[in-house]
Amino acid sequence: MNKTSRSVPKKKTRKRFYQSLLAMIFGLVANPFVCHQQPAKAQTDAYCRLSSEAIAQKENLRLAALKGDKNAEKQYQDILIQHSREVGNCRTRNWPRNQGIWLRIYPCDVRPGEIDRILDHIVNKGYNQVYVEAFYNGQVLLPAADNPTVWPSVLRTPGYENVDLLQKALQKARDRGLRAYAWFFTMNFGYTYSQLPNRQQALARNGKGQTTLQVIPDNESLHDQVGASHAFHTFVDPYSPEARQDYAVMVNEVLKRQPQGVLFDYVRYLRGVGPDSVADQVKDLWIYGESSTNALLQRAENEAGRELLRRFLDKGYVTSGDIAEVSRRGTPKWQSFFSPAPNKIASAGDRLPKGGSGQQVWELSVAHAAQGILDFVNLAAKPAQQKGLSTGAVFFPGGNKRVRDNGFDSRLQPWDQFSPQMEWHPMSYGACGENDPSCIVSEVERVVSMAPSGVNIIPAIAGLWGQPFKNRPSLETQMQAIRRATPQINSISHFAYDWQNVEDTRERKSCRL
Repeated sequence: MNKTSRSVPKKKTRKRFYQSLLAMIFGLVANPFVCHQQPAKAQTDAYCRLSSEAIAQKENLRLAALKGDKNAEKQYQDILIQHSREVGNCRTRNWPRNQGIWLRIYPCDVRPGEIDRILDHIVNKGYNQVYVEAFYNGQVLLPAADNPTVWPSVLRTPGYENVDLLQKALQKARDRGLRAYAWFFTMNFGYTYSQLPNRQQALARNGKGQTTLQVIPDNESLHDQVGASHAFHTFVDPYSPEARQDYAVMVNEVLKRQPQGVLFDYVRYLRGVGPDSVADQVKDLWIYGESSTNALLQRAENEAGRELLRRFLDKGYVTSGDIAEVSRRGTPKWQSFFSPAPNKIASAGDRLPKGGSGQQVWELSVAHAAQGILDFVNLAAKPAQQKGLSTGAVFFPGGNKRVRDNGFDSRLQPWDQFSPQMEWHPMSYGACGENDPSCIVSEVERVVSMAPSGVNIIPAIAGLWGQPFKNRPSLETQMQAIRRATPQINSISHFAYDWQNVEDTRERKSCRL
């Protein structure tokens, strides 16, 4: 610019300029937060994480608003909108399009500003989805004064009976542009349920009459692959009408808080330990609850079929002598799970190979156990689907595997038969080395290869940003490897907020209200 192009302010103009400058300076002294009236543009990186300057600016405003500064409160709300827009725009330009995180809420999160702080941190990291845990460990995230379920509320501290942590978390997430899901344990109803005297008939039982709580003692060797203890897991009989009704009440109460989607976890049976991790005989199956047993026997189409199934359940096998004896009453017949024609009647001769090994009766029993899982999750998802909400099922990619010639993974998780209208969330938690994501990628590839066309697959991976964790590479390394191997996937989630913020989570678990 040359000298002639510069404008020289006139005397009155200069006076107004200095007056404005002095007013601004004195205003800053009186209220240091005025400087944030025009938030700086929030720069994002390739993973849509906000800059440290933008993060600090927002946190200062949040703290000032907590102290009652009305001007800061207005600016804080403005910057939430701006950051929502910035992260949203970034996600449309970068892979993955959707990036979610799994979040558990604790009683300490009732403290003023705490949920705001947590959700701000989630947005700062570039997430545009959050999965808020609404039902876990035999507790439900409903206010104690408005909890018609059979489970206790997460927040049970006197004086907080009317605080609705779930509604607050979902609403505040939406305010920040986060797509907010409610995340549920499904067939794992928790220890508190196992202690209800009028619900004992609803618990899953094996051929020894044991519940899942009775077969899993609390010891470190029995923790699952992501470090969660099985000690207080109690799985239910999916055919139990009481369990189905109890769960429906809870889901409908959560839906009143208006999540934008729902996710169902623990859509399976308990995984055993050591040799019990494989189900290779009928008494390993969790089908000995009253409702499940009756439903299996009802699959027989005549008395001979029912008697053969009854003997198989009682003894764990059938012999050629059993077949000959029950066949005197007629040819045993029952519904077939293994034919494209629904409810086709099959004879015992068709189902049992020569030698009386009972192989086909065994597979009928396995199919019955798996069908219970499918029926339960489909019923659970129906209220949300009727409202037009997204639904999803969470599963282990290996949970549906056959093991050797005659066995199955004891979780019996038939995820390849989950509804293609649901989102599929494979927990791809393989631990093959701090620099090796190959086994994680293999899990994702297995799901992609078995999924029907059009299913929305959203892998859940475990770890930390920028560093390895529990024998897994950093999140960035895992994500890059998944993208290279399965470019059709455009959504991913990270387990979990607690792992990314260990010290913070420890304090959130232990504070005194």
